[in-house]
Amino acid sequence: MKIIGITGGIGAGKSMILEILKREYNAYVIETDRLAQRLMEPGEELYDQLFHMFSDVLRSRGEESLIREQLVMQNGEWNRPFLARLIFSDPEILRQMNALVHPAVKAYILSDIKNQAVPLYIIESAILIEDGYDRICDELWYIYADTDTRINRLMNSRQYSYEKCLQIMNSQATEDYYREHTLYTIDNSGDIDRVRDQIHLILNTNS
Repeated sequence: MKIIGITGGIGAGKSMILEILKREYNAYVIETDRLAQRLMEPGEELYDQLFHMFSDVLRSRGEESLIREQLVMQNGEWNRPFLARLIFSDPEILRQMNALVHPAVKAYILSDIKNQAVPLYIIESAILIEDGYDRICDELWYIYADTDTRINRLMNSRQYSYEKCLQIMNSQATEDYYREHTLYTIDNSGDIDRVRDQIHLILNTNS
């Protein structure tokens, strides 16, 4: 089994690459953002840890009533709009949350790898490099697309404004950073056949 980490900026088209790998190469794919959301659901250990953390934050602000009224809904699920406002109201809250979520995601993946018998195990994350997944993966791939292509994708698929696209893109790692820390780059600016050729070449070079 080969373990491949896939990363890249917003709008680079990582989802399309993952679909090709799943359909055409029988790859098993873990998207860390989706996994994190699943591990945060009621009944999971991470849910309890985060509930205590957010509750402590609200108590420290003198807003203990919001724990009952706003933090979670009646069915126990997170009130995500409220949670988003809380998390991004203070960088320290985001740091505390990530300090719980990121290790939990990585621990799940390390355990899951031992239980899988697949030719390709793919880990996708926007912060793959920063989170040290190079120590888990056999190789890291960078999914690249030129700026105009990324902006067009985001404006069409997510209805972002041009300014919002630039703001998000400028907050992420640079192209040079990605290229420096990954073994292969796939140019996803063009048509899908060209992307397939690049994937085929990389996988056959290492077979």
